[in-house]
Amino acid sequence: MAYTNRTILITGGNSGIGRALAEAMLASGNRVIITGRNPSTLQETLESNPEMAGYTLDVTDQSAVAAFCATVIADHPELDTVILNAGIMEAEDYTAKPVLLDVADRTIATNLSAPIQFAAHLLPHLQTRPNAALITVSSGLAFVPKAANPVYSATKAAIHSWTQSLRHQLRTTSVSVHEIAPPLVATDLTPGQSSNAAAMPSAEFTAEIMDLLNGPEIPDEILVSRVHFQRRAEAEGRFDAAFTAING
Repeated sequence: MAYTNRTILITGGNSGIGRALAEAMLASGNRVIITGRNPSTLQETLESNPEMAGYTLDVTDQSAVAAFCATVIADHPELDTVILNAGIMEAEDYTAKPVLLDVADRTIATNLSAPIQFAAHLLPHLQTRPNAALITVSSGLAFVPKAANPVYSATKAAIHSWTQSLRHQLRTTSVSVHEIAPPLVATDLTPGQSSNAAAMPSAEFTAEIMDLLNGPEIPDEILVSRVHFQRRAEAEGRFDAAFTAING
C-alpha cells in the first residue's frame, strides 16, 4: 500500500512533524489537507505549499471538530487517510502548592480527546473507501515517560493502547490502523527542542517514516530506528536505565 495518489488529512499539519509529513506526502504524489490552530502558521504553510488545502481548527473545540469533519468529507469525498498528529507538550509540577490542572486539561483535550472525536466522526466515511488508513501519532514517551511531562507521556501511552484496540475492531474493514511513535525530534514542540543536539533531525525522521510507509508491508507500529531505545526498553529489561537516561 504505497503512500501515493491518496487523499490525506493531517491534523496539526501547519508545524513540526505534521508539516514535515504533509510536505513529504505532497511530494510523493498525494492530495494533502491540513488543519492548524494558529492561522498565521497555517497560512504560511499553505503559501509555501499552494497545492495543499487547509482549515483553521482548534481540535479541543468539540463542536468545531464535528462541523469540520462534516465539511472535509463534503469538500473532499475521496478522503481515505487520516493522520491524527495535532498535539501539545507542556511541563507540570506536582510538587507545587497548589497543583494547577490547566496544563493537564489542555493536554488531555488536545492529545487524547481530540483524536477520539476525529475517529468517531471520520471512521464511518473511511469505511466506505476501498483502501483507507487511520494513523495515530504517539511518542517514545508512551513507553518510557518523561517525568517533567507526566500528562503528555500518559496521553501518548493512552493513544498507543487506544490504537491497538481500534486496529483489532477494524481488522475486518477496509481501514488499516497504524501508529507513528516519534523519538525526540528537532521541532518547536517544546522550547529549545529544535536546537537540542540529542534530537533527531526532522528531515531524517521524515525520510525514515516515508520509507516505512512506502515499504512492501506497512508495520502496525511505524518506528524509526532511534525510538527503539524507548519502545523496546521494558521488553529488553532496560526500562530503569532508559528512564534514568531520559530523566536524570
